[in-house]
Amino acid sequence: MKKIITLLICTFLAFAIKAQGIIGSWEGYTTAENGDQFKNVVIFADGYQVISIYDATTGKFVHSNGGTWKLEGDMMTEKVEFDTDNPERVGSEVSFKVIITENTIQIAGSDLKLTRIDNGTPGKLSGAWLISGRMRQSKMQTIDTNRPRKTMKILSGTRFQWIAYNTDTKQFMGTGGGTYTTLNGEYTENIEFFSRDDSKAGRSLKFNYELIDGKWHHSGLSSKGDPIHEIWSIRD
Repeated sequence: MKKIITLLICTFLAFAIKAQGIIGSWEGYTTAENGDQFKNVVIFADGYQVISIYDATTGKFVHSNGGTWKLEGDMMTEKVEFDTDNPERVGSEVSFKVIITENTIQIAGSDLKLTRIDNGTPGKLSGAWLISGRMRQSKMQTIDTNRPRKTMKILSGTRFQWIAYNTDTKQFMGTGGGTYTTLNGEYTENIEFFSRDDSKAGRSLKFNYELIDGKWHHSGLSSKGDPIHEIWSIRD
């Protein structure tokens, strides 16, 4: 009996370590018939993930989808919260076999192999966040993070992506992402793609940031040049 219990514990720990091992960001490349190369980037945070595809040269946005994930053995199950091409998939679950090594991940049967960018570190901001407050007319307004209309930002150790969507209407409003750095209270986003305006690719935006009671306070100028002050809460 003790041997069985020990085996179960070791098996559970192996699954947990394997699941923890995919947290971070991953990238791979695909080439179209005309020679255009597209970058595929996946970010796994604790319980949430997002994949985006965009032109590796111009930053032109192509596709994004994501939601929750869990890994049991070598079977990945994802519940779709947003999909830019197939909104009818929102709310559905899909399971597939994955092949994971220390530095690569691949869906079984797929030619695309993703290579690790980072493992979630360094980064005080690594994780999935939901906007929970926004300054309006000099007053901070609270935003219900449980509502269907969500603005989520997922960060690994070096990559970020924000996504605005509605799980009830299955509407996708927009997304953008790239790399980021944090240094001396300054958070800098280096935009590689922006679904609403491809011309934003290549820009860098600097913000002040501070973690207060576990919440991310974020202030500066938006991509439109408007002043912003936001509060983000880690997603359960």
